[in-house]
Amino acid sequence: MNAKILIVDDDQDITTMLEDRLQASDYGTLVASDGIQALEKVEQEAPHLMLLDLDMPRLGGLEVLKRLPTVKQAEDIPVIVMTAHGSIQAAVEAMKHGAYDFLTKPLDKDHLLLVIGKALERASLKRQVACLKSEVDSRYASIIGTSAKIRTVLEAAQRAAKSDAGVLLLGESGTGKELLARSIHQWSPRHAMPLVVINCVALTETLLENELFGHERGAFTGADRLQKGKLEMAEGGTVFLDEIGDMSLPLQAKLLRVLQDREFHRVGGTRLVSVNIRIIAATNKELKQAVKAGDFREDLFFRLNVIGLTLPPLRERLEDFPALAKFFLSRHAKEAKRPGMWFSPAAMDALARYSWPGNIRELDNVIARAVILSQTDMIDPEVLALDFTSSDATSDDLSYLRLPYHESMEAHSRRIIEQALLDADGNQTKAAERLRLQRTYLARLLRQQRQKPSDKTDEADERVTESAGKV
Repeated sequence: MNAKILIVDDDQDITTMLEDRLQASDYGTLVASDGIQALEKVEQEAPHLMLLDLDMPRLGGLEVLKRLPTVKQAEDIPVIVMTAHGSIQAAVEAMKHGAYDFLTKPLDKDHLLLVIGKALERASLKRQVACLKSEVDSRYASIIGTSAKIRTVLEAAQRAAKSDAGVLLLGESGTGKELLARSIHQWSPRHAMPLVVINCVALTETLLENELFGHERGAFTGADRLQKGKLEMAEGGTVFLDEIGDMSLPLQAKLLRVLQDREFHRVGGTRLVSVNIRIIAATNKELKQAVKAGDFREDLFFRLNVIGLTLPPLRERLEDFPALAKFFLSRHAKEAKRPGMWFSPAAMDALARYSWPGNIRELDNVIARAVILSQTDMIDPEVLALDFTSSDATSDDLSYLRLPYHESMEAHSRRIIEQALLDADGNQTKAAERLRLQRTYLARLLRQQRQKPSDKTDEADERVTESAGKV
């Protein structure tokens, strides 16, 4: 059936008539004869829509509307009020308390079905928007990391979010500036309003001006109607200007006017447009040097840099590396419908030794590719395809020492065994002698390194291995 509709009315003739009409249109129906029953049905059956009479015994319709927000399963249930001609004022009062619409008795069948369809469509759209917002928020849910450097940035960002002061985010490409901007918006009092993202380097100067400020009808050839810009569309919310260091000087002057006066002209317009927005900007350029070189306005720099935050590169926050790697692996494995994927110790060692010139964005891309290309659930170093020759990492790099204890020990053990096997030309007996280990114990270590760390070796195999070691 299309939807389940709760009919609330103490007149049995009306409820029977409505049941027949709705079921004939393929709707499911529930019936309650008073307000108390209605609230119970909502909690027990979770209907998609309620047809509610206002004049009922025990608990009237208006009181039902007032109590509905406190009832479980009542989130976003549209309520259509039914009332007699002489009770229009009561219906208006009901709409002030959250009713979607009202119908006057006697009910017209076609109008009834039309209003129900519109109400259900609106409720469906609200759920879809909430779902999409949830997906976006989960993708940009939080900044992962507990290192001292990232904690310092996050604490300052949370304090900055409470104000409307300009925020300038600095840092290398791929360090997570857009993610931090989204977090600041979510932490701010403006979180219920739009966050509009504009990439200042992706468009030409003319297109970027139109993107920011919009245009009036007739402003240029093809401008056959008025078009609002992104600044207007963000009214009440936040505008994130990414790559602000690449904005042209003429546009910088116009942006400065917005920051100073909160108003601007559309392209081709003469009327001032006022906006209430918060500006967050980001760049990977050294803006102070750009100011000295005359490529960036000094007054705009000071307006933007009321609160300046610099995100550290990944190589300076390696304590956060294991958590980041596992987060991206979990996300991409879920998207690829391959749950249960994991990194081999050698893969974690390779990831930790790499210098990550592309920072977190590069780590994300490398893991996404590995999930797609790996033929097994275990990700090996080969499938990561890291180019150590193009980075400053070397075979003598000891960056794994910055990993948590267990990951660090696993990586160190792996490297010791690999070096012993290399010196022994792959001969396990000679490698075991070099390491002063029993050959069977070395074989067990190699086997464990090729398996998922949590996997248990068969007990019978363990007993045979231990017996062979004693012989």
